Amino acid sequence: MARFISFEGIDGCGKSTLLEEAGRLLQERGVSYVTTREPGGTPLGERIRKMLLSPSAGHISLVTEVLLYAASRAQLLDEVILPALKRGDWVLSDRYLDATLAYQGYGRCLGVHTIRPVLQWATQGLLPHKTILVDCPVPLAISRIHSRSETLDRMEQENGAFHERVRQGYLELAAAEPGRFVLIDGSRPLEEVLKVLREVFSRWLETAFHSL
Repeated sequence: MARFISFEGIDGCGKSTLLEEAGRLLQERGVSYVTTREPGGTPLGERIRKMLLSPSAGHISLVTEVLLYAASRAQLLDEVILPALKRGDWVLSDRYLDATLAYQGYGRCLGVHTIRPVLQWATQGLLPHKTILVDCPVPLAISRIHSRSETLDRMEQENGAFHERVRQGYLELAAAEPGRFVLIDGSRPLEEVLKVLREVFSRWLETAFHSL
C-alpha cells in the first residue's frame, strides 16, 4: 500500500540522514519507494530552490518567498508525489508543507492561518500519512551546520532567534496533529536516533499501516 512520509525539522537536526536510513529499510523489505526534497525534486523545483536558497539571491519579499515554496511544491506533487502514490510506491520527502508553516508562518512571523490556505491549494489538500519530526536544540543544530559546510544558504544564515521560532513552530504543529507526527530526539547520538527510526518503521511495516 502506497504511503507518503515526510521528514521535518530545523536545519542541522539530522532529518536527511534519517530519510536515507528509511530508504534503506524499505529497500531491505523489498518495498518500492521514491525519495524527494523540498524545495526542489523536479527540474523546475530545483531552479526555484536555487532562487530561494542562494545567498546571492538578493531581496525576496515574504509573500514571494511563500509563493515560490508553494510553486515548487505544486510541481513536485504533480510530477513526483501523486504519480508515485498512484503506482503504489512509498514517498519519502525531505520537507513538505509543514516546513513552510514553520519557517514562514512562525520563523518569518507571517502566521500559520495566513499562509495555510495557499499551501492547501498548492497541495490539493494532500497531507503525508506520517511526518517524522526530528527535534534538536538550536545551538546544536547551528554547530552541525557550520561543521558540515563553510557556505551557508539563505535560511541557514538566519540568526538563532529565527531558528528557535521555527523549532517552536514545529513543536506546536506536532502537538496539534499527534496522530500524524512522530517526534524523534535528534540531539541523541546518531546510532540511538537511527535505532528509534528503525523501530518506528519496522512497526509501520509489520502492521502495513492498518492503524493509520
